[in-house]
Amino acid sequence: MAKDFTTREKDYSKWYNELVVRADLAESSDVRGCMVIKPHGYAIWENMQSQLDKMFKQTGHSNAYFPLFIPKSYLSKEADHVEGFAKEAAVVTHYRLKNDEDGKGIVVDPEAKLEEELIVRPTSETIIWNSYRKWIQSYRDLPIKLNQWANVVRWEMRTRLFLRTSEFLWQEGHTAHATKDEAIEEAEQMLEVYAKFAEKYMAMPVVKGVKSESERFAGALETYCIEALMQDGKALQAGTSHFLGQNFAKAFDVKYASKEGKEEYVWATSWGVSTRLMGALIMTHSDDNGLVIPPKLAPIHVAIVPIYKNEEQFEAISKKAKEIKEKLEDKGFIVRFDDRDTHKPGWKFAEYEFKGVPTRIAIGPKDMEKGTVELARRDTLEKQFVPMDKVADIIPGLLDEIQENLFDRAKKFRDENTTEVDNWEDFKNAIKKGGFVSAHWDGTTETENKIKETTKATIRCIPLNNKQEDGKCVFSGNPSKERVLFAKAY
Repeated sequence: MAKDFTTREKDYSKWYNELVVRADLAESSDVRGCMVIKPHGYAIWENMQSQLDKMFKQTGHSNAYFPLFIPKSYLSKEADHVEGFAKEAAVVTHYRLKNDEDGKGIVVDPEAKLEEELIVRPTSETIIWNSYRKWIQSYRDLPIKLNQWANVVRWEMRTRLFLRTSEFLWQEGHTAHATKDEAIEEAEQMLEVYAKFAEKYMAMPVVKGVKSESERFAGALETYCIEALMQDGKALQAGTSHFLGQNFAKAFDVKYASKEGKEEYVWATSWGVSTRLMGALIMTHSDDNGLVIPPKLAPIHVAIVPIYKNEEQFEAISKKAKEIKEKLEDKGFIVRFDDRDTHKPGWKFAEYEFKGVPTRIAIGPKDMEKGTVELARRDTLEKQFVPMDKVADIIPGLLDEIQENLFDRAKKFRDENTTEVDNWEDFKNAIKKGGFVSAHWDGTTETENKIKETTKATIRCIPLNNKQEDGKCVFSGNPSKERVLFAKAY
């Protein structure tokens, strides 16, 4: 275990907060509820962004950018949407500052009040659909399949680094289609993209499903989601894709002329993931020794640490280390040869371990004599000596093995912490224990709310391709046709 580092068992929340800061991922800003993402954390986010962006483009999407500020009147056009975000909206009311006449610094100029207040983007449906109204006239203009990488602001009262901050980074896709079926197909396709990214790159198993009516995105007719289980037994919504129907098209009067010459409203989707994925990655894989990063998202795949007593040894080890580094870089890996003379090897070992670098090579004088290196893997902390001239060939397979092991380990945990129950007492006990709880629900919002009030558990999703089976709701006893997943959640 890392020195003076809180364990998960002792205090999971404190463990998480300490890890984020000590692994140099992020820190709290002086701006309330906002964070500074540090280079190591941002490098992981960049890798996530890069892979997702590639997947979006492979499915026919293009990137664009829309304004940060949204006229207040735009949000008023879609009633459910504005109600969903009204309590989190940051509002710009003035456009100028001036020096205080009493010499006490800068004040807002009262004469510079905006005619219409601007909302700092909490999400972009309204500003984007206002543009779509100008872009779409005919079926020939459809579909429009855009994504933007941006920041958004939601004025959160209780914040936690990466998981919930007043400002965060994300991507938001917004598409317009000629038919309902095309829009639903798009929403389902993007859910598959998110699930593939989570499992293949984050090594994080997810459950694909739809939200209950009360848990849907504001303004959506259907919200698809991927849900993951964290090591403390709480669920985390890792991504959502929304079928918006024609709500925004009607609100912004976006119509098109069909092939038959009829005027029709457009069908819409939106979908997004955010820097919350950083929190998901941390809580899925990391341990009491610090951060664990799946190799496919690691900013550094291999750290090489020289161990030497004099300049002659250092030069010989450096030459060999640089040869290994070059061979690995030719294979597409990011390698750091840590030749800093300001820190001892033991300190470097601890740093790379805590920051989650997947593999580490140590080379000392005895290794040079034997023609071997010490190779350590972060996921299991196992070490082995391997031939120096073979290590560059061994590491690619080892990184694949680590990636697979992290997924298998997380899936095993998820499966072992998913409990099927058939009565209220078992339900309460299972929720108290933590994890996903699979139970029958009668489909009513009233029952859903009462379960939430009593246990603080919510319906995380109604799994896709759910097995249809007759049963009784664990709370009301009313008939039910399928099980849903409940959990306490972030």
